[in-house]
Amino acid sequence: MARTKQATPLRRDPSSEYVQGNANGTPSRSPRNLDSEKMNGNSTNGYPNGSLLHVDAPVKKEAGALQFLIAVGGIYGSFLTWALLQERLTTTPYGDSSAPELFKFPVFLNTVQSLFAALVGYVYLQFDTAPGAKAAPIFPNRKIVVPLLLVAITSSLASPFGYASLAHIDYITFILAKSCKLLPVMFLHITLFQKKYPLYKYMVVLAVTSGVAVFTLHAGSAKAHAKPSKASVNPDRNSTWGLLLLGINLLFDGLTNTTQDYIFQTYQPYKGPQMMCANNIMSTLITFSYLGLSPYIVHTGIGEYLGMDLTSGNGGGEFAAAWGFMTRHPGVWYDVLGFAICGAVGQVFIFYTLSTFSSLLLVTITVTRKMLTMILSVVWFGHRLGGKQWMGVGLVFGGIGAEGIITRREKQAKEKAAAKKKLFDAVADEAAAVVVVWELRLREAYDLDTLGNRGLWWCWEAERSSWDWESASEAVVATGSGWRRE
Repeated sequence: MARTKQATPLRRDPSSEYVQGNANGTPSRSPRNLDSEKMNGNSTNGYPNGSLLHVDAPVKKEAGALQFLIAVGGIYGSFLTWALLQERLTTTPYGDSSAPELFKFPVFLNTVQSLFAALVGYVYLQFDTAPGAKAAPIFPNRKIVVPLLLVAITSSLASPFGYASLAHIDYITFILAKSCKLLPVMFLHITLFQKKYPLYKYMVVLAVTSGVAVFTLHAGSAKAHAKPSKASVNPDRNSTWGLLLLGINLLFDGLTNTTQDYIFQTYQPYKGPQMMCANNIMSTLITFSYLGLSPYIVHTGIGEYLGMDLTSGNGGGEFAAAWGFMTRHPGVWYDVLGFAICGAVGQVFIFYTLSTFSSLLLVTITVTRKMLTMILSVVWFGHRLGGKQWMGVGLVFGGIGAEGIITRREKQAKEKAAAKKKLFDAVADEAAAVVVVWELRLREAYDLDTLGNRGLWWCWEAERSSWDWESASEAVVATGSGWRRE
């Protein structure tokens, strides 16, 4: 085939006209522009400043020791106080020892807490918004209302069962079982989503379940001190019934957590402050509606069957009964308001920890907080634990700790793999951009329709020699070497 003479002689302009280099001469990334327009020195390639764009990945500012202390101190301070007030409200008799009374109004207590949490969550949402920007909507669309309503319903139903169980079991047993949220979450994922778990997850469940069983079976050896015991106030205690109520509480907790995970994954970028506001607003509406209807359902026996005191308000329902209780014992007001405020502030610190650090750190803080709660409960309320009970405690927190360590290692491995993939994709894009820009350069400088693939390969080898490839990435070199003679 005869070669067609070009109208103008072959020229070799510096490659830097088309591919910008950095300080060490390595070609930087150029956008893929496969249009047939000719590239010249005045070409902007779609960018207003006339230069090829090179965007660096945003660098996330690492949280320091101060943020860590704020997160840990906030969670410990708020939830340790919250736990003490919870135990005092639900297990400690009020009034004279001759006629002690227990606070049996969990829905009223939840209503006060969710109302405070909704107000604090709204303030947190405004504070989390950048200056001058509009705050994110609490309910961004209609589709999200259904899963949010499910979260509100399950969280509202979980607490009454948990508080009702405290009429039959010790608070330390309650805390131990609440540390086992992995059980209901795994159960729901296996049954609803057909998810499979590694062997160590089942071993953790076995250790935690065994620990709770050992602790519960040997709970009879623990004796309380001088104060009137819960058994003396409620002689109808049934530990089996209490564990069943607690199991229902854990099941609702697991469904709540599973649905929250679904919301965060499906409706991105839905954030924690929005979830906090939405969940507590809807929970307040649900529990307040129940308080309004409780005078009409008092005769059904449901509340009495769960251990709720719906009759002391002269048929006025739980709200009237709770109000009458606090009128007889004014000191309860401080416990209720303190409980609500600590719970609301604690939720803010939980979401702060999630956004500033990671869920693994939050799990570590939560587990250690529950251990401290147990120790504080033993010291503050005079509980005594036997040797086998301490063994049960060790099994529970040992299993949870082992699960946390393994999960942390797995997440670190996934993060490393994701970082490698991200780096490989970035380098591959860099290489592809170099090839595309150079091909446009060849099409302008040479008669490629006549040269064909052989000529294209020859021109590539000749042009490539003018670049400083020694400092270029291996992937770019590999892509450049990928042009083969056909």
